[in-house]
Amino acid sequence: MEKTWRWFGKKDKITLSMLRQIGVEGIVTALHDIPNGEIWKEEAILDLKGYIEEVGLRWSVVESLPVSEAIKYGGSERDKLIDNYIVSLENLGKAGIKTICYNFMPVIDWIRTDLDYKLPDGTSTLFFDKIQFGYFDIFILQRENAEKDYSPQELEKIYTLDKSITEKEKDQLIDTIIVKTQGFINGNIKEGDQNPVTIFSQLLSLYNGIGKDGLRNNLRYFLIRIMPVCEKYGIHMCIHPDDPPCQVLGLPRIVTDTEDIQWILDAVDSPHNGLTFCAGSLSSGLQNDVPAMARKFTERTRFVHLRSTDVLQGGNFIEASHLEGRGHLIELVTIFENENPQLPMRVDHGRMMLGDEDKGYNPGYSFHGRMFALAQVGGIMATVEHLTKSNL
Repeated sequence: MEKTWRWFGKKDKITLSMLRQIGVEGIVTALHDIPNGEIWKEEAILDLKGYIEEVGLRWSVVESLPVSEAIKYGGSERDKLIDNYIVSLENLGKAGIKTICYNFMPVIDWIRTDLDYKLPDGTSTLFFDKIQFGYFDIFILQRENAEKDYSPQELEKIYTLDKSITEKEKDQLIDTIIVKTQGFINGNIKEGDQNPVTIFSQLLSLYNGIGKDGLRNNLRYFLIRIMPVCEKYGIHMCIHPDDPPCQVLGLPRIVTDTEDIQWILDAVDSPHNGLTFCAGSLSSGLQNDVPAMARKFTERTRFVHLRSTDVLQGGNFIEASHLEGRGHLIELVTIFENENPQLPMRVDHGRMMLGDEDKGYNPGYSFHGRMFALAQVGGIMATVEHLTKSNL
C-alpha cells in the first residue's frame, strides 16, 4: 500500500519536507479554504498539486470534497450544490486526482468527549464517554425526547453527573463535541462562532422527519448524479463509515455496518462507487467484525484508514495502539496487501506525545504520534511483504 498522510494545506504546522523525511509517499488533503458548496477551481487545484509535487510527493487522495448539508437532507438548493460538486470533480479529474474520500454523516463528522485523555505512559489520546455525551445531549443540547435513546442505568448516571458537573466542564464538552472536532475539517461550526449550541440545534432540526430510508435515498440520488463525471475521468468516490457507527442525536446514520455498506455499493453498482475502509470507525462498533468486513469489501475499497479502537464497558471507546485493539491492523494489512496492494493508506488519530501537545495540532493529528504509528504500520507492511514473497 502507498503510505499517505493527512495534511491540512500550506498553513499546516507539519511541513511537506518533514513528511518526506519520515517516509510518506502520498498526501491526503483538500482545499480547506473553500467554503462548503463552492466550486474548487482548476487553478487552485493545480497550484496545490504543484506545491506538493515540488517536494517529491504526490496528491494521492482528496479528503474531503465536503458534501453540503442540503444535499444530505434534500433541500431546495440540492441540485445546484450537486452541479457545483460535479464541476469540482471534473476539475480534480482534469488534474489527475482520482480518489475522493467523503462522508454522508448528517451535521457532525466524528464524535469524542475528550481530546486529551491521559494514558499511564504519559501520552494522551481521544476518548468517547457515553455518559458525558448523554449529558451533552439531554442537558446542554436539550434535544426533544433525547432520554429515550438511553437506558435507565445510563440515565441514572447522567442525572448523577448533572449534580456535580461544573460550568467549565460543560463549556469543555461543547467545545470538544461541536467545535474542535469539526471546525478544522470544513465543519458546520468553527472556532469563534457565537452560540454554537444554537447553531448545532438548528442544523439538527433540518433532519426532522428524515429517517434512514430518506438519507439513503438522498445518498443514492447524489451518487447517480455524479457517477457520469466519475466514469469519464476515472474518479473513485469512497464513502467513509460513520464515526462512531451508531445512531446519535436522533440523526439517521447509514454507514455503520456490513449491511449498510452493502446497500450503498449495490445502490449504484459501479466500480467508481467505493469505500474508505476506516478500521478505527468500524472497530468502535461491537456489531462489526473488522477483518471479515475487509475480506468482503476489499474489491470495492479505494482508500484505507489504519487505526484501531478498544470498546470499553458502558459503550465507551478509546483509540488503541496501532498494534492492538479491535481494528486487527496486522490482519487487515495482510488482507489488503494480498488482495488490493496498490491502495493508498494513512495512519490516523495518533497519540499526543513528545511535545506534540504544545504545537496546536488538530485533534487526532499529532506529528510524533502519527509518525510513531506510521513506523508501526510500516513494519507490519514490510513483514507482510517479506512473508508473502517467501511463500511464493
